[in-house]
Amino acid sequence: MYSLESSVARMGVSEQPLVYPRAMQVVLPEQALPAKLTLNPELRMTDDEYYNFCMANGNVRFERTAQGEIIIVPPAGGESDFQSVEVIWQLRDWAKRDGRGRTFGSSVEFILPSGAAYSPDAAWVSKERLAQLTKEQKRKFPRLCPEFVVEVMSPSDRLKTAQAKMDDWMSNGVQLSWLIDGDNETVYIYRSGESAVETRVGISRLTGEGPVEGFELA
Repeated sequence: MYSLESSVARMGVSEQPLVYPRAMQVVLPEQALPAKLTLNPELRMTDDEYYNFCMANGNVRFERTAQGEIIIVPPAGGESDFQSVEVIWQLRDWAKRDGRGRTFGSSVEFILPSGAAYSPDAAWVSKERLAQLTKEQKRKFPRLCPEFVVEVMSPSDRLKTAQAKMDDWMSNGVQLSWLIDGDNETVYIYRSGESAVETRVGISRLTGEGPVEGFELA
């Protein structure tokens, strides 16, 4: 059972405020995840309200679509989490040596120009982009798009849905992204300005390019 605490109160088109219930309980079987909560469009959360909503429900992982749908994201399985951690650590080690940017993991959410709020499994952001944010903005969900994103598919992920998310990342300003399907030993490579997605099967190493030229994932 998911108990979702909401403190969102917004003024609607009428003179009376439209208010979300302060406590919502959503009961979902495991096989139903990921699930979407479609909220009243008149009550669409601001970025600050969405952040507070997520902080009030720290035991549940959420993402938000550009249409304002709230997605309940299931936790990763052991194998996919191990793969994600490997990506983060290798990317972090390279980024520290390279010195041009910072590495982020799945506990952060980036608010994209479209209004979507996504958590990548790993991401790299240049110091130049980070410098555009105030200290207060960095403490919440940063409103920026990473230059490089990696998503590792979990057993609950569907390929079509994962690819649609990658398309969203790219259309919002990501320059290079990798979608890793470990079960099928397949990597999908997305590049800014290219409509075709490169598919590689059975590889043991991935070489970075563009914003993360010099990075190698083994």
